[in-house]
Amino acid sequence: MLEQTRQDATSPWHVGELAMQRSVGVAERMDGPGRNFVRKAMPEQHRAFFPMLPFVVLGAVDAKGDVWATVRAERPGFMASPEPEILEVRLPRDPADPADAGMEDGDAIAMLGIQLETRRRNRLNGVIRRTDAGAFQLRVGQSFGNCPQYIQLRSSAFVRDPDMPTTMPPIHSGQLDDRARQMVEGADTFFVASYVDRDNGERQVDVSHRGGNAGFVHIGADGVLTIPDFPGNRFFNTLGNFLVNPKAGLVFIDFESGDMLQMTGKVEVLLDSPEIATFQRAERLWRFTPEEIVLRPDALPLRWSLHSNL
Repeated sequence: MLEQTRQDATSPWHVGELAMQRSVGVAERMDGPGRNFVRKAMPEQHRAFFPMLPFVVLGAVDAKGDVWATVRAERPGFMASPEPEILEVRLPRDPADPADAGMEDGDAIAMLGIQLETRRRNRLNGVIRRTDAGAFQLRVGQSFGNCPQYIQLRSSAFVRDPDMPTTMPPIHSGQLDDRARQMVEGADTFFVASYVDRDNGERQVDVSHRGGNAGFVHIGADGVLTIPDFPGNRFFNTLGNFLVNPKAGLVFIDFESGDMLQMTGKVEVLLDSPEIATFQRAERLWRFTPEEIVLRPDALPLRWSLHSNL
């Protein structure tokens, strides 16, 4: 399934993404959009978009090769693009965040800018250039937009100065406790990070949004999460990464309390299973087995208000 052809060598899609596109018969159709819309620099509208945001979603890989997703908040303007190939990010290091270990100089990173009140979202990946602990530059590897599907409308407000970290310590665990299960089972939104090491030696990290009706993620008695994959843009960045490198980092937010649940673990993609039919609208499923769990109470200085349902 992951066999590469000569034509693939010049495609913007890697072997896993192409395999997923072939599995639904859209590889030829997605070749043009990939070459046209996956850019090596940010278009003007993206450069104007990121500075407006009060938070950003990040995907990073630690020294062990575990991938983590995280959400970091600051006053709008903490991101700026002095030129199309660069995004400057003013964020202090955060030792309580397991993703922070993958944010050293030279590390590959992914970024999702998402504006929940308008359902706009744009994605970046690239390499960090860091000169101090308070900021870094992201040199763009790929830049592209996403459609607004499955994003719940929410507005946000700061409840404290974002430069004042919470006094509540993170809770590390190897399995889901009652609070973690509550956050997952009640979620209508989460974010997922993944990555591949490409043939040219470059690491490509991705972080993306997943949404559905509250309860769309199921937890088995064994603590394994089953997640439906709904119809989308057919890029298959996340699932394509999973086929090559079955690792994922998930982050769930309690939008009312600012609590954040981060997990890293292993993934299995189910392209053909009778269980798919039990999830409304799902085209396939993937399972996530948590290996390390970090619950961070009051981690975020933002609180969100829900405006409508899907």
